[in-house]
Amino acid sequence: MDLNQQHVQEDQLYKFMLIAGIIIVSFNLRPAITSVGPLITTIRDDIGLTNWSAGLLTSLPLLAFAFMSPIAAKLGNRFSNERTMLWGLMILTIGISLRSISMIFLLVVGTILVGIGIAVCNVLLPGVIKEKFPLKVGLMTSVYSTGMGTFAALASGLSVPLASGFKLGWNLALFVWVIPTLLGIVIWFYLARKENGNKNVDSLNFADNSHSLWSNALAWQIAFYMGLQSFLFYVTISWLPEILHATGVSMEAAGWMLSLMQFIGLPASFFVPVLAGKYSSQRLLVVLLGISSICGYLGLLLGNSHMAMFISIVFLGIGLGGTFPLALTLLGLRSRNARQAANLSGMAQSLGYLLAAIGPMLFGFLFDITHAWTLPLITLIFITVLVITFGLGAGRNKFV
Repeated sequence: MDLNQQHVQEDQLYKFMLIAGIIIVSFNLRPAITSVGPLITTIRDDIGLTNWSAGLLTSLPLLAFAFMSPIAAKLGNRFSNERTMLWGLMILTIGISLRSISMIFLLVVGTILVGIGIAVCNVLLPGVIKEKFPLKVGLMTSVYSTGMGTFAALASGLSVPLASGFKLGWNLALFVWVIPTLLGIVIWFYLARKENGNKNVDSLNFADNSHSLWSNALAWQIAFYMGLQSFLFYVTISWLPEILHATGVSMEAAGWMLSLMQFIGLPASFFVPVLAGKYSSQRLLVVLLGISSICGYLGLLLGNSHMAMFISIVFLGIGLGGTFPLALTLLGLRSRNARQAANLSGMAQSLGYLLAAIGPMLFGFLFDITHAWTLPLITLIFITVLVITFGLGAGRNKFV
């Protein structure tokens, strides 16, 4: 084999491992969080938490997202995306392990580390895609958002069967999601060794514009779109099983309904970024997805039958399943280069997840004071209207 053939094979292997690495990272971005919702009642009763403090188990990772997102972008620029991604997966592994121990302190610390690890990967992936696949941002975002949605749905559906059916308890049911993190560590260790140690190409050719983004109206609209849609997603992931259980559905069935909602959203997760990349404006997609979410929450609020519940789940699956990958796609479409994409991702996810962190706690608090799901669901409809409003601004054909 001559030297050229060897270089070609090495290049092909690197590209394969890069795509595999992106997909494996996507598998790790949600299960550590979506697996909690169906078990939140069990965890609450086992440890003795109130509803609002149980919601904290979902809000803590989001607070970590908000704190870590701008830092992750800077770390990626300084040490390379590959190395920083590897560190993020290692922190996630440690967090999942600690959280699975039945001690309140370790539960809290582990949950925070889960948030930090996911935040690093969340922020860097749009930059990696913009850098490595600049002409296929929509397609690659579709690939990883679909992978993310698939494992998020699996985690929701398997939590109760693993905990009860297989007698693992909530601890081990949460711990099993350490497996894909270990696989990710292996792949990104290879990618980190292959990278040449130089800063990203874009970081050498473009000035750091992270400060100017905070005075950019379009960047703020993207950040609020990201944050408020995350508010909806994480509230729904955390409390939908409880809402369904209040209508007479068993917790195991409610967990599978949450899983079904996410599986229904998978086609939207794949096709929405592709469609977004084909058009200069994404406003129509913003409106259609927002209306779908409103129909879903209205169905939960007004419906009184299993059929109404199922139709609501379908609308929510399409709406929430498409809105998040659209927000991710906007990070690439509204930026000019990889470094700007990473900085915009850091800003949007920092402010965005700070807003999202309020969601599960506020939702639990509203239920605690009203003892009904009416006011919480009306609140979600109002937030959806705000998502559409900011999305109309973020969907314009402009660069930050």
